[in-house]
Amino acid sequence: MGRTLIVANRLPVTARRRGEELVLEPSAGGLATGLKAVHERAGSLWFGWSGLPEDRNADADLGSEEPWASLRLVPIPLSRAEVAGYYRGYSNGIVWPVFHSLLGRIPLAPGPWAEYERVNRRFADAVHARLARGDLVWVHDYHLMRVPALLRQRAPGASIGFFLHIPFPPAEIFAALPERELILEGLLGADVIGFHTAGYRDNFCAALTRLLGLVPQGATIPYRGRAVRVGVFPMGVDFERFSRRSESAEVQRLSGEYAAGSGAKLILGVDRLDYTKGIPRRFLAFERLLATHPELRERVRLVQLAVPSRSEVPAYRRFRQQIDALVGRINGTFGTPSWTPVHYLVRSLSDDELIGLYRATDVMLVTPVRDGMNLVAKEFVASRVDEDGVLVLSEFAGAADELREALHVNPYDVDRTASAIHRALTMEPAERQARMQALRQRVAASDTRRWTRSFLSAVRAAAVREPRQPAPLPAITSTAVLRATVQEHAAAATHLVLLLDYDGTVVPFAPAPSLARPDPGLLALLDALVHRPRTEVHILSGRDRDTLEAWFGSVGVALHAEHGLWSRPAGGEWVQAAVEPLPHREEILALMEQAASRAPGAVVERKSVGFAWHYRMVEPPRLAAAETRKLRAALGRLLRRSGADLLPGDHVLEVRPRGVDKGVVARRILTQAPPGALIIALGDDVTDEQLFAALPPEALTIHVGRTPTQARVRVDSVDEARDLLWALAGHPDLSASLEAEPEGAGAGLAPRLP
Repeated sequence: MGRTLIVANRLPVTARRRGEELVLEPSAGGLATGLKAVHERAGSLWFGWSGLPEDRNADADLGSEEPWASLRLVPIPLSRAEVAGYYRGYSNGIVWPVFHSLLGRIPLAPGPWAEYERVNRRFADAVHARLARGDLVWVHDYHLMRVPALLRQRAPGASIGFFLHIPFPPAEIFAALPERELILEGLLGADVIGFHTAGYRDNFCAALTRLLGLVPQGATIPYRGRAVRVGVFPMGVDFERFSRRSESAEVQRLSGEYAAGSGAKLILGVDRLDYTKGIPRRFLAFERLLATHPELRERVRLVQLAVPSRSEVPAYRRFRQQIDALVGRINGTFGTPSWTPVHYLVRSLSDDELIGLYRATDVMLVTPVRDGMNLVAKEFVASRVDEDGVLVLSEFAGAADELREALHVNPYDVDRTASAIHRALTMEPAERQARMQALRQRVAASDTRRWTRSFLSAVRAAAVREPRQPAPLPAITSTAVLRATVQEHAAAATHLVLLLDYDGTVVPFAPAPSLARPDPGLLALLDALVHRPRTEVHILSGRDRDTLEAWFGSVGVALHAEHGLWSRPAGGEWVQAAVEPLPHREEILALMEQAASRAPGAVVERKSVGFAWHYRMVEPPRLAAAETRKLRAALGRLLRRSGADLLPGDHVLEVRPRGVDKGVVARRILTQAPPGALIIALGDDVTDEQLFAALPPEALTIHVGRTPTQARVRVDSVDEARDLLWALAGHPDLSASLEAEPEGAGAGLAPRLP
């Protein structure tokens, strides 16, 4: 098994300089703790920013062998300008509020997207430089959402997982991001995209449909020839560590001190000092509690631990001032010489101090206005080995999906939050114990080990399931070399069999099927190929036989229509393959026509025994995707356990009889080919993958486009495919002799024949 390469904004250490010495201390962050076991495996690497506030030139020593190498850390140096733009400006200034559904906190000025893209590219380059065969790359969080696609460009066969640790917002809120499509395309570079909750996953899928027109198929997203899995993987905590530490003598001593501090019941909040954590509304709820239940005054105290966060960002400085004012108001209104209602601590605590607070707490308040998961809630539960204490939990925290025995509150409803706190304070011991026992069982079962194990297993399963792009033939390193190789092999062959797809392979896609007529340049090319000695040319297309006959009937090529349902040798008669009649013809046609009526621009193509629903011209993409999803579901229900196949393609959904595909045609063609014939096949989509799979290993299979494929080699475009075919026809210098067609004349290539 290969290594796991962890890619995150920060390394799992805190770096500082002591004179000339570089000191690295372990970080106590949730990600560093959660991935500790993964990183400790032999050979695994962690890529991230060191956190040192230095210019890149001064950061040159970060590449030195020690102490980074001994800890298997790969620091990514960032300049002050990059930290300001990528980290503070875009990641935390724009992405953070949007993903937490707080559009009012987006700055008016455009965000520094260029810095975000540049830093993501540097991360991808650093990972690619260390990537080895068999490695698995795990990219983390909103700072690096472009890395999966950028790395996929550099290493098409890499195993890549991405996990989002914050919420994914509803599609209409995500759409506010100007770079929304680029972010989605960045994430889709991964094999598996993980979220904390089903709601976040569903929001992501809705955004794909709304903005990119992609239609989820169960747990996968078909994207550029790949199946990207989207899954729910709720993150946990190290349950055993918290439970074990909670029983230590030091924690029990501290817990006793905290509980005896004033004799009052202890209410606790532990948060980063961030506007998503709901701290001001929590204080308002506590203020309302004291106002409506005066009997609780001097009998309860709220300890709020706020860990400083992003103090250099103006919005966070203003937020802290707001909290300071609230604390002053509550203490000034309700405090007495012997009792301070709110103890507000703006600092970090040691592990023992924090777990001691958890153990001493009567009511734990975790009330963010929006939070991806919130591990504090799970840490509190894991620390309560005494099976006591009550958790009051915001319904807008990801943890609420799992921790059903907590008291759930809407943090925007101050009155009901205050009532929930009162209920928690007055809850009977038996109910407290029953709730905490159930919570502890669930947190123990879904700990951090299960999280890492389930996510990494999903990425490895995707790597096995998806065919990786084969390495090109050793001798083929460029298009020019490919042309020369093809010419050399064809010249040495006793016979040549060419198998050509049509749309997207020898002509570009057109808005409507009827507009992709063959241009004069293509007809001249086919004529040159059929007159090449010892050569036969086959066109295998999803088009109907009447169209192919009208376009190519006089050219001298063999034709195979509707993916091989109908075949006709050059100059011969059409013969239908032996298949069962298509069931439910009238119902299929009615469903497609109804969908087309709801999606202007859609076209229903009637074939001899099948139908195709084309939606390339439907605008906007979300309408096309929505109607396609509904049509596919309806057809799926209709055709279940019937003798028909439902085939999604490039902006087309087709129904055809079962047992018809280009692979079947190819095998039939090969039985008639002379011994030793060279087989060359060109295609661009999923139907052509069936063709490639049916050919023998020595065949030369060529994919047109940049999507992943099992073909042996690829060319980037229709123009390059035609150039290659002209070289086969005996015109290797075609690229120097092409002239443009007049505007509107087909594909735009008109070769001058020598």
